[in-house]
Amino acid sequence: MPWVEIYRPKRFSEIKGQNDAIEKIKIFLKNFQKGKKALMLYGPPGTGKTTLAYAAAAETDSEIFELNASDLRNKEKLKAVLGPALEQMSLTNDNKIILVDEVDGISKEDWGGLPELVGFLEDANWPIIITANDIWDKSFSALRKECELVQLKEIDYKTIKDVLIAILKKEDKFMDNNLLTGISVKAKGDLRAAINDLQIAVGMEDPSKILENDRNKEVDIFNALRVIFKEKPNDNTLRIFDSVNMPIDQIMLWLEENIPAEYKGAELQKAYDALSMADVFKGRIYKQQYWRFLVYENILLSYGIASAKDGIKRGFTNYKKPERILKIWLNNQRTAKKVTIARKYAQHVHIGQKRAMFEFPLLRLILKNPEARKELKLEKEEEEYLDRQN
Repeated sequence: MPWVEIYRPKRFSEIKGQNDAIEKIKIFLKNFQKGKKALMLYGPPGTGKTTLAYAAAAETDSEIFELNASDLRNKEKLKAVLGPALEQMSLTNDNKIILVDEVDGISKEDWGGLPELVGFLEDANWPIIITANDIWDKSFSALRKECELVQLKEIDYKTIKDVLIAILKKEDKFMDNNLLTGISVKAKGDLRAAINDLQIAVGMEDPSKILENDRNKEVDIFNALRVIFKEKPNDNTLRIFDSVNMPIDQIMLWLEENIPAEYKGAELQKAYDALSMADVFKGRIYKQQYWRFLVYENILLSYGIASAKDGIKRGFTNYKKPERILKIWLNNQRTAKKVTIARKYAQHVHIGQKRAMFEFPLLRLILKNPEARKELKLEKEEEEYLDRQN
């Protein structure tokens, strides 16, 4: 089970790095009958917005009724679901909190229920807590006016490190102090990302490799995949692969491998449609050298695949390294010596390397002769390759 779920805080006292937000939530709940009926928590991913809402419910002994972005797509559906929830008493507790989670996860084309939500706020009988990453789109201007706005800040790396240490103690595990600092800094205020990285690191044979250059490529692509597959697409989504130290063709393989881990049904079809169109532009770039098409390939792989989902996804997903990369690497290893032998032969007899590769069965027969091998100055590994083939 993901550690972010196992160790999700249950009470305000367990939440770290958001003291100002906690105080504002307490004031909102205390003055609910006198002031605005909705409070909006907004800020970067992994800062504790949803956790704060559930903690508020626990602190006030309230039942929590949760809606998400997909419930806002249809006006009639929202009316049928939210209307009774706002009017009825709680079934299990004296109080109730309505949580509208990740409201900015709804696309501009599908926000039919948003005006209906705004209409409900003024006369709500129960407190409403709304969460969002970015609420400054003009589409949400009416909603903003009806809410108390509370911004959550990125969590300081020292606070993140303290949380990671506490988790390790509960798991009865140990990790080097410098490595913990590196994971905390790399998270850039996203506590959820840091906990996910910690869980990955403790499962590695050598956890320190998570901060080495080669491992950083993979960790970076893991974080980029989380943005693409789980968060609402925005302008930053278009630039997400700029910080990944990996060729765009290899990034495409990572996406191809992991799309089925996150998307199902219509989402899966839309994502693969975007991926296939990116592959079309990739072909045009290589065949026609139209490098201006690279921008379209990047858009389809980032924003295109991100926008295939309905709403924002939560939870931990274990993204896998593409099997095709391993197969390509193994194939390259098998043919690497063949290529170097063909290159030496081509230079020696003044033909093209492509022709030498085509004539390699004949070349293998020629190179059974030790004198021929000596004339081409073959290395020991190249001779071993020829001997294995024979």
